[in-house]
Amino acid sequence: MDSKEFHELIGQQGQELYRDMPWRRDTRPYFVLVSEIMLQQTQVERVVPKFEAFITAFPDEKALARASLADVLKFWQGLGYNRRAKFLHEAAKMIVDEFGGKFPNTYDQLVQLPGVGKNTAGAILAYSFNQPSIFIETNIRTVYLHHFFPNGEIVDDKEIAQLLEATIEREHPREWYWALMDYGSFLKHSGQGRLRQSKHYVKQAPLKGSMREVRGQIVKILAAQDMTKTQLAKQLVIDERFEPALAGLLRDGLVAQSATKLHLTK
Repeated sequence: MDSKEFHELIGQQGQELYRDMPWRRDTRPYFVLVSEIMLQQTQVERVVPKFEAFITAFPDEKALARASLADVLKFWQGLGYNRRAKFLHEAAKMIVDEFGGKFPNTYDQLVQLPGVGKNTAGAILAYSFNQPSIFIETNIRTVYLHHFFPNGEIVDDKEIAQLLEATIEREHPREWYWALMDYGSFLKHSGQGRLRQSKHYVKQAPLKGSMREVRGQIVKILAAQDMTKTQLAKQLVIDERFEPALAGLLRDGLVAQSATKLHLTK
């Protein structure tokens, strides 16, 4: 498939498969940052209602920076991977304190924010600032694997990045990436994903029986009430994961201890 045919295909699929999302209706950088952090490891359908509730509680980076981490974690409930909430909270504080409340608009500035790597920075540049940045995530991989690597070979992201650089719609990168994302999601849900061809593909471990399951349970319980370690243990099915899970939350700064009681970090 040549570049012209690919462009026409993506344009058509983008129109037919377009998904309405709150961070597409309003592409301000803060909204895109929140959505991108939430979408790491979490599907769109679960993110939309959580995003809307989060934005209502913390409508901008200043409001988020003023909030306690405990309050942020309470609104994060149900998304999992609670360190993402801490990163987002720290990013808001950095924007307010170190960038003077002005949202960073260059790659070098964006990757200074906690929780923001090269792909998240690229997404913010494309979606909020309409810059033809190059970034790769699961749906984008899916599209390029489907159309340019039909023989089942293992593909490095560097190869996909080169193709993306050669084919990106430079005048309308925001809409281009939306189309890639929606088409990639369609391909995956129709069994045409072929993500195992990606050198970077890692299947997400099941929640059931994992350490993060217990971490999530601890955060959920402490979001409702401070309590002693003994009280906390009585509300959990205790196994060998409890002690390291709690120790990890304390180490990560998500949970703290005052006197005898454990609580979400205030």
